[in-house]
Amino acid sequence: MNKKIVKKRKLKVGNFFLTLLIITGLSFCVYFCIQIPVSNLIVEGTTYLNDDDVLELGGVIDYPKFFLTSAKSVSKKIETSPLVHKAKLKKEFGFVFRIIIEEKRPLFFDESSKNYVFDDGGKLSENQNNMNFRVPRLLNYVPDKKYSKFIENMGKVNLDTLSKIGDIEYQPNDFDKDRFLLYMDDGNMVYLTLTKFKMINHYNDVLQQLEGHHGILYLDNGNHFKIME
Repeated sequence: MNKKIVKKRKLKVGNFFLTLLIITGLSFCVYFCIQIPVSNLIVEGTTYLNDDDVLELGGVIDYPKFFLTSAKSVSKKIETSPLVHKAKLKKEFGFVFRIIIEEKRPLFFDESSKNYVFDDGGKLSENQNNMNFRVPRLLNYVPDKKYSKFIENMGKVNLDTLSKIGDIEYQPNDFDKDRFLLYMDDGNMVYLTLTKFKMINHYNDVLQQLEGHHGILYLDNGNHFKIME
């Protein structure tokens, strides 16, 4: 009767412990990496918002863990602000968070509703706002159909010119229902229609031709200036 010979295999204990050591080392490396906090927080693109307010809103003011923080989640939280149009968080080398903000642009203060109105049509109540927006006041009611076009055209006025407008009054007449009167901070008045609103951006050029006179600039029907000393 033949005897069956069974070969005994030697367990390579050294290789086993080496593999275990490598796995344990890698696990610790991964664990410590994901625990690394943000080293620097940078906010860009803000004019009205305070940097700390942005960081607080995004939930990153306490320097959270770099790898465990969702850039998309932080951006969405910041975009809940009525002043923010778009936010983007970039993770950069050196464990840096760079938050790029695109703010909404305030256009005017509506005396009828007591709201600040932004370029996207959004509104912010006077009671909710603790910031000093340098924008003109809309003194009276504007019909809804004209109001949306008014916001659209106010968005075309450049910042330098916008800062020179004190008050705005809706003044339709028998010939034009889109007519507005702008009271400028320098004492001049300007008549405009919605179709010609962008012409106010040339106001500084017109001033140079007035030779220091004050009066009414008619841009609603032709381009002429009536001196009123």
